[in-house]
Amino acid sequence: MAEVQAPEIQATPGRDVFISYASQDKAVADAVCEALESAGVTCWIAPRDVTPGELYAESIVHAIDSTKVIVLVLSKNAAESQHVLSEVERARSRRHAVVSLRIDLAPLPAGLEYFLNTSQWLDASTTGVDRALPRLVDAVKKAWTQPSAGARVNPSPPVTARTNQIPRRMLVTLTAVITAALGYFAVDKFWVSNHIAPQRPSATTTAAPSVTTPPHSIAVLPFVNMSGDPKQDYFSDGLSEELLNALASIPGLQVAARTSSFSFKDKGMDVASIARRLNVGAVLEGSVRKDGSRIRITAQLINTATGFHLWSHTYDRDLKNVLALQSDIANAVTKELQSTLLVDASTVVELGGTHNPLAFDAYLKARGIEVVSKETNLAKIAAYDEAIHLDPQYAKAYAGKAGALGAFAGSYEPAATARQVVDQARALAEKAVQLAPDLGDTHLALASVYDDGLLEFKRSMSEYDRAQVLAPGNVRVIGAYSIFLARMGHADSAIASAQRAVTLDPVNAYSYDTLGYVLYFSHRYLEAINAFDRALSLNPNIHWTHAMRGLSYLGLGNLQAARQSCTTPPLAWVSQLCIAIVADKLGDKTAAQATLAQMKSQSGDAMAYQYASIYAQKGEKPNALLWLDTAYRLKDPGLAWLKVDFLLDPLRAEPRFLEIERKLSFPD
Repeated sequence: MAEVQAPEIQATPGRDVFISYASQDKAVADAVCEALESAGVTCWIAPRDVTPGELYAESIVHAIDSTKVIVLVLSKNAAESQHVLSEVERARSRRHAVVSLRIDLAPLPAGLEYFLNTSQWLDASTTGVDRALPRLVDAVKKAWTQPSAGARVNPSPPVTARTNQIPRRMLVTLTAVITAALGYFAVDKFWVSNHIAPQRPSATTTAAPSVTTPPHSIAVLPFVNMSGDPKQDYFSDGLSEELLNALASIPGLQVAARTSSFSFKDKGMDVASIARRLNVGAVLEGSVRKDGSRIRITAQLINTATGFHLWSHTYDRDLKNVLALQSDIANAVTKELQSTLLVDASTVVELGGTHNPLAFDAYLKARGIEVVSKETNLAKIAAYDEAIHLDPQYAKAYAGKAGALGAFAGSYEPAATARQVVDQARALAEKAVQLAPDLGDTHLALASVYDDGLLEFKRSMSEYDRAQVLAPGNVRVIGAYSIFLARMGHADSAIASAQRAVTLDPVNAYSYDTLGYVLYFSHRYLEAINAFDRALSLNPNIHWTHAMRGLSYLGLGNLQAARQSCTTPPLAWVSQLCIAIVADKLGDKTAAQATLAQMKSQSGDAMAYQYASIYAQKGEKPNALLWLDTAYRLKDPGLAWLKVDFLLDPLRAEPRFLEIERKLSFPD
């Protein structure tokens, strides 16, 4: 606060509420104090209650410490006041509840925003202070009577009355999440490496797209695991993802993708900052406490523009009812969105899920396994197997296993037996579609198998189109389809789709990585480099991105930059491809030959498409065509890129190349 004259009134210790304000807003603060005290709530307010003879700062500190709730008159003046910041910081350090009365919409400095991230905001900027005062009094009384003063204030009507009116329907209990390799990119040799290690981020970055916050938009943050056992994270994360998928099924509602929403897990960022990063108008957050066969879930829906809690509730149930519990939460949120954010929101549709809580748990375990090795991939497949064993009608589990098998075939299975694994993946994806024909994720699973597993592009296009119709806002579908469009030579549509994925998933490194691939195969190399730089700045552990950036430099003719990027460890398959080509062009024949020999020793015929690319760039057309024949015989997934891969440009006039291209039957 600004300086004020010494008060003449003796303070009364132990007041209910401390009122914090900037001196320019004294009239509002006095009105707040009068309204509260008329309702029987005692207030401490300066200068009235500063003890004569006591140091002003000490009087403030003692008053804050002895109260339980702080009411903040939030304004541009308060945002600029160091005294207000100090008072709020002191109150939060004592775990006091903070109820803010916002009288204008001035932006908040980072420090004040940080300390207010769990407080309740009441907006009087449009309604006027007088109309907001009764709600403020109610909010303060509720905050003061909370068992924990740090609890959030919810001035909304009792939720129990609302939720009892909501029909209890079974939610989509599981997601047929295609693995990362299926969700954002194809399972082919460009994406393959058995070793993932940290890398340093690139110094060059590009800014995320600047867009206006959509009015009908929401992010589901990962629910906090309150069980005291980190091994239970898979359950709270899985529940959060199921709620996200349920909301994504509402027409007209834009839902931030899982990877972006979950990227803030354990980061300690406030809801308002997260909402700005994700460009959404509402956030769903909560916590999960799993104790034996009992579970408690709290959920709250927040309007990020005002800070209001639109809806909140706590559920205590037996674990066997967890599936119905998901339905309760999703339908309650849907109902609230219908009345507050959407004009025409539909209820959650049960699709592809399970009624078996053990199968549900197994599926969540599968979803929680990050594939970084052959062993983790096999563990993921085994968990999906368990879910299917427990519920043979579980469509999403079939789709999930199809994705895991596709990734395994592309990454760890020898070329001689990879086709058998791909056939298994196709059978699983077809079963998933049979069980849930109206679920976009099942069609995405089948599209991916046809695309990079079987090279049946026309069938793949049909399945991608169906997935797009069923799940137009699904980032996995959008990203995968953008890759497919790029392969088919539809550059403009591919780039537009990839850019939409970035808009929906703005802090996901894989979104930018996918955009980089699409730009690279659209021969827009400089833009591709910028996208790859952005991906690396978000996640330096994407092991193939340095190499793809190196190939982009190769496309620009900058051989030195290409070599520097491609040799950045750890070296993936695409790194070896890039080094073999760039070293040869720089005249380092020894390094080029050694790298090619290493590839052949490690992978044999499984890298046939890459060998064809290397020999084509070396000018050895007979060898290039020989390896291209081998790639075609083995159905090498790399052939999906043949139509647009500039590394094969020296072969495009060759009759044998044209024959293979014709047999692949790329759609127009």
